[in-house]
Amino acid sequence: MKALTIGSATIDIIAPVASREIERVTMHNATASFLMMEEGRKLEVAQISSYVGGGATNAAVSMARQGLEVACLAKLGKDLDGDVIIARLQEEAVDTSGIIRTGEKATGKSIMLSAHDNNPSIFVCRGANTLLVNEDLDPKIFKGRDLVYITAFSGQSAACFPDAALKGRKAGAFVAANPGIRQLTYRGQECLKAMRHIDLLVINAVEASQLCAALPLQSMDRPHGVDEDCFVEGPALLEDGLPVGKRRVALGDFFTAIHQAGPGLVIVTNGGEGAYISDRGAIRFVPALPVEVRGTVGAGDAYASTFAAQIVMGADTDAAAERAARNAAAVVGEIDTQTGLLSIDDLMAGSSDGLDLVPLG
Repeated sequence: MKALTIGSATIDIIAPVASREIERVTMHNATASFLMMEEGRKLEVAQISSYVGGGATNAAVSMARQGLEVACLAKLGKDLDGDVIIARLQEEAVDTSGIIRTGEKATGKSIMLSAHDNNPSIFVCRGANTLLVNEDLDPKIFKGRDLVYITAFSGQSAACFPDAALKGRKAGAFVAANPGIRQLTYRGQECLKAMRHIDLLVINAVEASQLCAALPLQSMDRPHGVDEDCFVEGPALLEDGLPVGKRRVALGDFFTAIHQAGPGLVIVTNGGEGAYISDRGAIRFVPALPVEVRGTVGAGDAYASTFAAQIVMGADTDAAAERAARNAAAVVGEIDTQTGLLSIDDLMAGSSDGLDLVPLG
């Protein structure tokens, strides 16, 4: 099986901060939490480490470890960081002939500070990741691919999303997409039009809420009225729907609208709760596996890339979901985005454990 991943590549600088060194404030009337540092103060950290990250490289390594023949298409600067990323991919047997180097901007880089729940705040300089253009998407690299996996684009690169999906479709590949929040915020209608070329869409709950703004969906009634004490326990998004401003949209209505736009498979992940999977309207809830969290970044890449790869390799929806949850949990158990990614042997060895997949309709 041959796969192509398209999107971002970065150097991630990760600094875990002891919880006693940094203050956390959680808003009681919202879902946001904030990390606060004292101005002018030095914070002692146990380590500062550098890793290769980015959606396209994370997905490429994930798929390579699952046994696929993978190529990565991304744009890097003509600098040492770019050399490091290419060397890292080659160590994982990823084909780097699709990597494009530019002197216009430096290779993308991020700095992650994490404490308390190990859900890091991230400073991002996207650099060369913003410079992809349609001409960079050479049809030759799509030829013969069984899977084309499109990750989040940033800056002017976001304009490449429709063309990447179309070229994947023309090549006869299974096309999977994991667009980012900025694409869905500023190019929602453009993304929706590209859906007709996409087989699998994977987004998180925040991104799904943003995409709702581009869809003609009605507000939902809360299932049990306004009395919170009357609510039955169950999957959160099924109970409450997706928040869109001051209104909410039923999850089932969202899935129906996206299926009508094109994708037969749609996944909405919801952090530590789990994932909601709609296979042409048949919905399953897959709870996240319990794990000691060392870092949350990269879990979504692991989930989406594993699910896509497993479907292309012949797994059914439930098996693909189970393996995706297992790989995401393995990534969360490590500080960076790639160390925890499982080999195909480890991924398959754990499949007999089983997960409690809940049919919702």
